Amino acid sequence: MTPPQPQLTLNLTQGSVSLKFSPEAAINLQKALAELMQSLKVATQTSGSGGKPNPQKPMEYQFTGDVFLELFCNPNIYPSPFAAKVLVTLRDDRIRLSTEAELTRLIEDVNQYLEQVG
Repeated sequence: MTPPQPQLTLNLTQGSVSLKFSPEAAINLQKALAELMQSLKVATQTSGSGGKPNPQKPMEYQFTGDVFLELFCNPNIYPSPFAAKVLVTLRDDRIRLSTEAELTRLIEDVNQYLEQVG
């Protein structure tokens, strides 16, 4: 019998949502969020120095498990990484939920998940 898959809890702007999530997927998500944070830093450095901002590629992360999870963020529209919001979409064949979460909170949630399963 396989052990139950751990739950990842994402704290949203209002409320939270939990889903079955593998540690491997969490590591991939952690890498995607770190790349997004780097893109945000680059985008804000160039725009803050008076030069023309160098457009950064949006982050799009997808995970398919019991439900489909998609995260999207355009780093070019936020003044700092700490102001950034990520669009979170969770769906399956019966329901679809789209909302926002703070980037820094998502990073904390994923790190906490990895500490629990590690």
